[in-house]
Amino acid sequence: MQLPQTSDSDPDVAPRMRLAKKFRLFFVVAAIVVCLSIVKAAIHWFGLEFLTLNTLLTSGIAGAIFILGFLLSSVLADYKEAERIPTEIRVALEAIHSDVASFAEAGGKVDLRACRVMLKNIVHLLREGLGHTHDHSNLQPVLDQVEGLSSIFVQLEQLGFPANYIVRLRTAQDSLRRAVSRIYHIQKVQFVPSVHILAQSLVASIILMLLFLKTEGSPESALMFGFISYLFVYALYLIRVLEQPFQKGHNTFDDVSLFLLTEFAERLGNQEERGASRTD
Repeated sequence: MQLPQTSDSDPDVAPRMRLAKKFRLFFVVAAIVVCLSIVKAAIHWFGLEFLTLNTLLTSGIAGAIFILGFLLSSVLADYKEAERIPTEIRVALEAIHSDVASFAEAGGKVDLRACRVMLKNIVHLLREGLGHTHDHSNLQPVLDQVEGLSSIFVQLEQLGFPANYIVRLRTAQDSLRRAVSRIYHIQKVQFVPSVHILAQSLVASIILMLLFLKTEGSPESALMFGFISYLFVYALYLIRVLEQPFQKGHNTFDDVSLFLLTEFAERLGNQEERGASRTD
């Protein structure tokens, strides 16, 4: 099965496309801040500002920054864990393929091609399940494919594969289950929904207060409004992005890369082609 080309494994992506993907979130937030600045200018022009600057407002902004920082640090912990998962999956897949291939080269009559197809399907279904059209969390087919490896292990056992190697293969299969299930959980479950509601309501309240805060209409006040709005809106969007670290199909570099798995699947495909050419 040929895997679709992805930005993870394509080194020839145009620099402009890479730059656009890198600053995608910045441009989105900048556009929102520009819209808010236009609204602020309109409120100031029509004299609708009624709030005066005091210590309570600055304390509220400081408290909101603290809560957003707490939420960001919590979500970032899951993101860091997610970055290690593709490596664990690659190691487990390599271990399974290496043991089965070694047994086949030693004269075992195992269907190595079927094993390779199943391992490639795991990678393909994982990328497909994390795609934008599947809400980044359709991973049940991947778990089913991992379970399907048991049939190959039973075949190996019947062909006289050493028991200690069967245990090793089962351990690698368990590692795959654990890693895929962890991705499934991270993609499906929102980190403390009440904290998200608190952060969103705080950001909305702060921005509303800034919109109706009495200003002189000077460039300095406009810059400060834009800076504070940018800080809060960007933090809110960043939490949303980091909460689902595997977002295939989006034009962003913030998702966890699966290039290790893509390279593994491509290597299996190349080995199959070389094997077929030798057979011919």
